[in-house]
Amino acid sequence: MGNNLKFYRPTSGQWSKYLIIIILLLGIVFRLVNIDKKVYWIDEAYTSLRISGYTKAEIIQDIDGRQINVKDLQQYQRPNDNKDVGDTIQGLALHEPQHSPLYFVMAHFWAKLFGYSVTVMRSLPALISLLTLPCIYWLCLELFESPLTGWIAIALLCVSPFHVLYAQEARQYSLWTLTTLLSSIALLRAMRLSTLISWVIYAITVSLNLYSYLLSGLVFIGHGIYVICIEKFRFSKQVVRYGLASLFGIIAFLPWLRLVIENGIELGDWADKETPLGKLITRWLINLSSVFFDIQIGYNNPLFDVRSGRDIKFNYDHLLIYFDILILIIVGYSIYFIFRHSQQRVWLFILTMIAVVGMFPIAQDLILGGQRSSMARYFIPSYLGIQLAVAYLLAKKINPLNGQTIKQQQLWRLVAITVISAGVLSCAISSQAETWWHKYSNYYTPEEAHIINEANRPLVISSDIMRLVSLSYLLEPNVTLQLIKTKDSPTVFSSFSDVFLYRPSPKLRQKFEEESPYDVKPAHKRKHLWKLVQ
Repeated sequence: MGNNLKFYRPTSGQWSKYLIIIILLLGIVFRLVNIDKKVYWIDEAYTSLRISGYTKAEIIQDIDGRQINVKDLQQYQRPNDNKDVGDTIQGLALHEPQHSPLYFVMAHFWAKLFGYSVTVMRSLPALISLLTLPCIYWLCLELFESPLTGWIAIALLCVSPFHVLYAQEARQYSLWTLTTLLSSIALLRAMRLSTLISWVIYAITVSLNLYSYLLSGLVFIGHGIYVICIEKFRFSKQVVRYGLASLFGIIAFLPWLRLVIENGIELGDWADKETPLGKLITRWLINLSSVFFDIQIGYNNPLFDVRSGRDIKFNYDHLLIYFDILILIIVGYSIYFIFRHSQQRVWLFILTMIAVVGMFPIAQDLILGGQRSSMARYFIPSYLGIQLAVAYLLAKKINPLNGQTIKQQQLWRLVAITVISAGVLSCAISSQAETWWHKYSNYYTPEEAHIINEANRPLVISSDIMRLVSLSYLLEPNVTLQLIKTKDSPTVFSSFSDVFLYRPSPKLRQKFEEESPYDVKPAHKRKHLWKLVQ
């Protein structure tokens, strides 16, 4: 009996299935773990402000000059009986029309159902991000007709440090990722089936994509270039169908587009800040590599901050720099490989997906000046195209049916495992952190909050209401807050053990320095937090 006993050994195909299951589970865990622990930075505070239906002006009018607690301030982050989804839409239309309303409307009803905690606010984009996984597989079937490429694409997206970071942010970027994938699937499917219903579906996805994010206009422009090139610049039926479908999608978006044109787009003064080309190129490469490997894991300070202009000076003795370079080489080779070894319908789709969206913010900065292209989130469709190219490369190289020798297959399996492991390592480390590079000017907020919370009876004064709201999520209930925007600043605070100025305007700080009996001393190295010392 003992001689007949055989040990079960999984085949290579079974091992691949087990590996995919593990990666899928990791992707779910990374999107949900510690979701409430990261700093709720200023952009997310704006999300809660919009879904509440309040405006900055209303908050300032209500609390300017008053001393209030954390709970009282955060009531403006959730709607009351007098606020509804109409106020959400109106607030966006008047103050931030560049942010399309679909996500904020969804978040409004999501919060109505489940509450307004940080966990709830971030769970919606996390769940939306999980929906991108089957969508990228579907896109691979339409584009490559290859299940293997689809599974590799899922694996890359599952543990992509960039996508995991934005899956845990209460903003619309996961939704933009999803609708971009859906519109791309719908286009390829409509071109393949060429039926009325398939083009109607594409028109709907165009509208959904635009209502998710304004830059989606570049996505369907890229689709148009793709269709025209595939049809060899002929005025064919496919071109007409694409044009009509896009037109209907745009017509559905016209109500919001009109508001954008009337009210204009305001990104803030940081966008136009002159930045040397060398610094911009370094930021582009950092952002691109974060799709597969996050070099932030090797540094205690943010890689760069668009507001302060501080960028890390990389030490080339640091081994992670060379790993980052390796990732960039793989990305470059994958684009070259797909161009040389795939059909025109494949490589042209990938290249238009990468180039049309990616070149717009870059061209803006090169022509007009500024640093808009430093924002990685503006490149989401481009990054998806790059991930598809890498998935195609790895699938071709590890597939034994493509003429690779056993050693070549083993080498490329090692490359695939290395790229996926880089993502796993990055996500494992970033998931435990209170803050990360994509929080930009709020990177040091946890340290600043810790200084304040150590005080016995602290008062925090600020002239920036949304910075104060963001900070409040990390403060203890005993902290008192005061907004001084238009009212005169008080001069004596005898009932408080410590008095801090947080992100004060130069005018407010000068007023305390000249008119109060206190010395104003920096309480943190970045000089966003100051302390009044007698």
